[in-house]
Amino acid sequence: MNKSEMFGFSLETDDRTEEERLRQRETKKDGLASALGMGQEAPKAPMDTDYQEEMERTKPQIRFNLNFDKAIQGVNQPDHKRDSKTFNINRLFEAVASRDVRQLDGLYQYLHQNMKKLSDTLYQSYGKTALMKALLHLKDGKNETVELLIDISEKLGDIKEFVNAAYTDSFYKGQTALHIAIERRSISYVTLLVSKGADVHAKACGKFFQSHNHHNFYFGELPLSLAACTNQPNVVDFLMENEYQRADATMADAQGNTVLHALVTVADNSKYNTEFIIHMYDRILKLNAKLHPDVKLENIENKMGLTPLKMAAKNGKTGLFSHILRREFEEIETKHLSRKFTEWVYGPIHCSLYDLASVDSCEENSVLKILIYGSDIPNRHEMLETEPLCQVLEEKWERFARHMFFFNFLIYLVYLLIFTLIAYHKENVTQPVPTELYLNDYLYILGWLVTIIANCYFFIIGIIDMKRKQPKLETLLVDGYYEILFLVQGCFFLLTTGLLLFGKKEYLSFLVLCLALSWVNILYFARGNKHMGIYSVMIQKMILSDILRFLFVYMVFLFGFSAAVVTLLKEPPAMNTTDLKRKLYGPVSADEECYKPSFSNISYTTLELFKFTIGMGDMEFIQDYQYIEVFYVLLIFYIILTYILLLNMLIALMNRTVEKLTLETTSIWKLQRAITILDMERRLPCCLRMHFRCGVEKNLCTAIGKDRRRCFRVEEVNWNKWNSNLVKIDEDPGCWDRVQEPGSETPPRRSWRVLFREGSRRWQSYESTEMTRV
Repeated sequence: MNKSEMFGFSLETDDRTEEERLRQRETKKDGLASALGMGQEAPKAPMDTDYQEEMERTKPQIRFNLNFDKAIQGVNQPDHKRDSKTFNINRLFEAVASRDVRQLDGLYQYLHQNMKKLSDTLYQSYGKTALMKALLHLKDGKNETVELLIDISEKLGDIKEFVNAAYTDSFYKGQTALHIAIERRSISYVTLLVSKGADVHAKACGKFFQSHNHHNFYFGELPLSLAACTNQPNVVDFLMENEYQRADATMADAQGNTVLHALVTVADNSKYNTEFIIHMYDRILKLNAKLHPDVKLENIENKMGLTPLKMAAKNGKTGLFSHILRREFEEIETKHLSRKFTEWVYGPIHCSLYDLASVDSCEENSVLKILIYGSDIPNRHEMLETEPLCQVLEEKWERFARHMFFFNFLIYLVYLLIFTLIAYHKENVTQPVPTELYLNDYLYILGWLVTIIANCYFFIIGIIDMKRKQPKLETLLVDGYYEILFLVQGCFFLLTTGLLLFGKKEYLSFLVLCLALSWVNILYFARGNKHMGIYSVMIQKMILSDILRFLFVYMVFLFGFSAAVVTLLKEPPAMNTTDLKRKLYGPVSADEECYKPSFSNISYTTLELFKFTIGMGDMEFIQDYQYIEVFYVLLIFYIILTYILLLNMLIALMNRTVEKLTLETTSIWKLQRAITILDMERRLPCCLRMHFRCGVEKNLCTAIGKDRRRCFRVEEVNWNKWNSNLVKIDEDPGCWDRVQEPGSETPPRRSWRVLFREGSRRWQSYESTEMTRV
């Protein structure tokens, strides 16, 4: 660094005439004024367009005016427009954009004579140099002006400043020539720039390189991440293995994301994208392990506390997530990078060990918790069916969740029975405690206290679940909404108790609502059975999709036609309501005279039109009204729109929903049951939680020596790869069943022998078929 740069300015020479400086100053003012008038920061052109002059506010600098003595002596200054030996930023940028090295003849002599350098701010536009401009205008991967500019800069002694110059505007801030060379997929220029001192850890942090709703491309800011995200394995290998400056794969951007996090971000679940992302992910993982064996690149967390595996789960990157979870390397040098290990093989049956690190729910912010409680994660019910997650949840259900769930079901049945009894035998008083207490009264009060405690529990648990899960309307179709119903149930009963304590008779309304909702919520326990759980899922989705839309449209029609009928049907002027009823039915009592239904009442009219919808309408009281013909027209249109159109559309939509949900209801039921499993596990004491922890401790004996991990066994039958040579840990199948390791857990309920017998039958059938064919 020069001494002048230490104080925030640089020392440069300036051979512009006074007219040129005035003209550029005016241009700068006009550009800034137009930018401010349009509400922008500054005028900027796209990166790779033809040069457009962009004036910027430069930092304070001291320049020597080489023509100051000529002005004093009265010597005429040369016209730079006609002087072929003069190079300004316009001429320089136009020359490199045209890729014509002949236009740069005499550039070195001019810069040397005038004590200028290509890294001077006079040759930059918002940090963009002639080198960047040249790299943006490659043709067939070449631009001969690039080598010339680098050679001239090297001779002038500013090569490092020149190749490391970065954009300064907020849109492309931090982008260097190395980023552009990588983006243009030019390995030759990448090699040239790095050999000349280009910083392989330069960060492009402008708005264009950040995630937002407008046009952008986020790649992790670093050159290595850019090469990886644009599928350039040769550039990745060079950046990580070159002899000049090696790129550090553990370097993170402003969000804490490494190159592996960046790959997860750009994955989009399409076939081609997933293939190259997986290939690049494994390539970087292997290469980094070769260069830095002690660095666990995949365990690095970003600022959100997410590893690449957790990030893939949180963002719904199904293909990459499944690969990371089931990754198995056969080479002994890289086998320790695997998350899946083949323990033993016998024919088509093989036993796999899956690494549970960052997966099991016993850990904070684990993959299971992210997927199960992440209501905004797309395709999470599909990712939960990936091994070993599916089998881990199944084992948790078999070991403790099933028994806890059945016990909760019995407790809820007892609560429901007590609540129903006290509601049915309610006292016709406004005090919760009678003045004279008998045995039945004590039982009544005890039942009421039990019901209060239960509903307080539902209310508190509901608030905690709502705060933790933060459900959204669109996610209720997948997660279910029984937690919300239990919360509402608790609220209703607390309101009932409060009104009863204050002697309000209105408590009965909330009491019956709470009772009805309590019986509806028993469907929550349908999750314990597959068939009932799937049926419950269909009901939930139909209520929130088809029926909810139907009710919205129906209410519009109902209230609209009700308002029209009320407006139309006025009381008959010659006969009031009581006289009309006497005429039809004879003498009426005093009570009947006080109250009589009338179409002038909006609530009564709405109820009558609803009866017409279900075929129970009555037109007996409308004969003496005026404009009865208009009423008939309204009624006909109302019946056509509601009874014929809406109801039949509802039936058709419900049929389509049933057909559509046939394939995904099982996955949704498994997700809802997984939510229940983790909820029950969270309520266990820490000692029991660790006791029911899944997996076994296993020494994998990889290339790094003693590699002891907690793994989960899954027995699988694969007839496609039954004759392939797999690197296995044990020679004999089922050795773990004979000799249990210290501290290991009970093996899963699924026996490998059962799978083997099933596989053997298929194998024999396969061999007999082959022999017959031969």
